[in-house]
Amino acid sequence: MSKDWTGDGNSVYKTLGASNHTDNERQSDDYYATDPVAIDKLLNAFEVPNVVWECACGSGHLSGRLLERGFSVLSSDLVDRGFGHVRVDFLKEQLPPSLQGEDCCILTNPPYKYATEFVEHALDILPVGAPAIFLMKTTALEGKGRFERLYRHGYLHGVYQFTERLLCAKNADFDGMRAGGGSAVSYAWFVFRKTPTDSAFIKWI
Repeated sequence: MSKDWTGDGNSVYKTLGASNHTDNERQSDDYYATDPVAIDKLLNAFEVPNVVWECACGSGHLSGRLLERGFSVLSSDLVDRGFGHVRVDFLKEQLPPSLQGEDCCILTNPPYKYATEFVEHALDILPVGAPAIFLMKTTALEGKGRFERLYRHGYLHGVYQFTERLLCAKNADFDGMRAGGGSAVSYAWFVFRKTPTDSAFIKWI
């Protein structure tokens, strides 16, 4: 089960129930590709379910590494960047039938300005107990509004904090980012489940 879902534009609408994309394509000015090493470090510390929906796949950096590691990956994005199913607005989707089993999750680096909405929607549509795994800035832990919406109910189960700065390059320009001195931003994987806990943990990876 290491193949990506395939199909033309018509089939993806039938598979995902996708609506027409919005006029304001959210990620078009908010695209930061993620160094695939983020997947390797996560897998060394956390057992990711076998079936993954990467719902903001961009040009496939995370999805591609998951496929290389043997996962079954559904890749979608609102914007066409040459990878996965395109013009699929995650915030308007329900869980595809192929992800409605127990061994599934949603995993992605969400658009920064819609990260909270992505987490909330993932928890709304995933089976109870299935993880919603999001790469976010470490500073996503702070903020009164974010606390009320994401953390107050105990849905955050764990934070996997990178010990070294992870590269998230605008428009996938990793070479330019390295030439400019690398990253000044701290990132972590946040794991949410709609099964409340009062003992969320942090682990360094």
